[in-house]
Amino acid sequence: MLATPAESWLTSGQPCIGVVVHLPYPDVLETDMHQGFELGIMLDGEEDRHFEGLVMRLGPGDVWLSPAWEPHGRRSTAANTREVVVQFLPDFIGDEMFDDVSCLSLFAVPPAQRPRTANAEMRWQVLAVGQELAREIEQQPSAWLTGVRLAVLRLLLILCRGWNPEDRTGLQRGIRMNRFSRVMPAVRLVQSEPARRITLAEAALACGLSASHFGALFRHTMGLSFGRFCLRVRLAHAAHLLLALDLPVETIAQQAGFVDGNHLHHIFPKYYGCTPARYRERGSTS
Repeated sequence: MLATPAESWLTSGQPCIGVVVHLPYPDVLETDMHQGFELGIMLDGEEDRHFEGLVMRLGPGDVWLSPAWEPHGRRSTAANTREVVVQFLPDFIGDEMFDDVSCLSLFAVPPAQRPRTANAEMRWQVLAVGQELAREIEQQPSAWLTGVRLAVLRLLLILCRGWNPEDRTGLQRGIRMNRFSRVMPAVRLVQSEPARRITLAEAALACGLSASHFGALFRHTMGLSFGRFCLRVRLAHAAHLLLALDLPVETIAQQAGFVDGNHLHHIFPKYYGCTPARYRERGSTS
């Protein structure tokens, strides 16, 4: 059950949030790549979460974090897996800091370095927040979105407190909300024309910055280079077209801004774990 339709949440100004129940399909890796930050809590069941270079086995009380436009997947391994998921843009939680660490920094580090549930006490705390989020989302009482925001911040605080000091290397200055504001014109430009190869200079101009300043600011803020961000957006566009249009993969590749079908075939499995044809086949039968 999603509280806000995934296709409209960016334009509506509300986060995409929901309590999701999955049936077990052990042989199916469901993949996703989205425009906002994602935070999830396992409430019941068990599943594998796949990130680039990392597979996490999750059970009740475990969490995952994913920044914008990061490809990731899930494979259910138990019946009636239940989780609460919140996808949001940075302004939903604002410029919050935990001592010297921005809460947005927790998403920007590589997957293996992101905070996780570390012990039984933390697991109990995480599950309590997860149940609170589920109640807010399912019952939607007065000011329920504020309740969701406060619960998300509380969860991030729990995770930050359990983060090992060595994981904070280089994060003392944090990622500030105003930095996201500086690069958002480039993000919107790429999202508005996902198949076009937008240059670093063009993106920098949209943000009113020099190319060198923009490149460094974008990498620090988003956790990846501008070029890699553009590649992820093109891949997400290709994935959408594969399911939406009954066209040859070669044509889809060209419409998504890739040189040809071979180029898409080479890159697609690295992010989605299967060939474009297999992705289309899996989507048509799910």
